[in-house]
Order: sequence, then structure tokens, then C-alpha cells
Amino acid sequence: MKENYSYPLNSDWSTDEIIVVMNLWSTLEKVYSQKVSAEEFLTVYHEFKQVVKSIGEERQLGNAFEELTGYSLYRVAKQARVQQTGNLNRKDFD
Repeated sequence: MKENYSYPLNSDWSTDEIIVVMNLWSTLEKVYSQKVSAEEFLTVYHEFKQVVKSIGEERQLGNAFEELTGYSLYRVAKQARVQQTGNLNRKDFD
């Protein structure tokens, strides 16, 4: 992972929408470095989906973030949906 990078964001978003998306990226980083419950991740992900409704845009942003950090939005979201409860374990999606 690069030390300094910019979160993938859309300049057309409002300040509130940018905060929601940045919260998702921050939570995704936390999943890989600390413990985050599936419930917490799914709550943040649901808020993100209120801003980024298109699957195509979600993939584009997720791929850009993964390229920068090595952290996969797709894999973590998939695991959180399957698991639903308890802490997300990096070995399950890494």
C-alpha cells in the first residue's frame, strides 16, 4: 500500500456525500488493520450505497481504491453480507 494516497471521490458529490464515501474507505482500511463487525461494515456500506447507487460506479471506485491500497471493497462487502454478524476476519477475504 502506498503511504500517501487520495481516496477515490467524485467532484460532483456534496460535502455530506463525500463524508459518507470517505467513511466507507476509512472503515474498509480499518477492516484490514483492526477489528470491525460485519454489522458496522454493512451499516457504513448501506450509507455508501445511498450515494453510489450504480454498480458500475461502485466497481470503478472500489477498483481504484484497491489499486491504491490493496484493500478490496468487493471481497469485504461480499464477506460481510454472507457473515452478517461478528467480526470480519481478514483471512476470509484476503
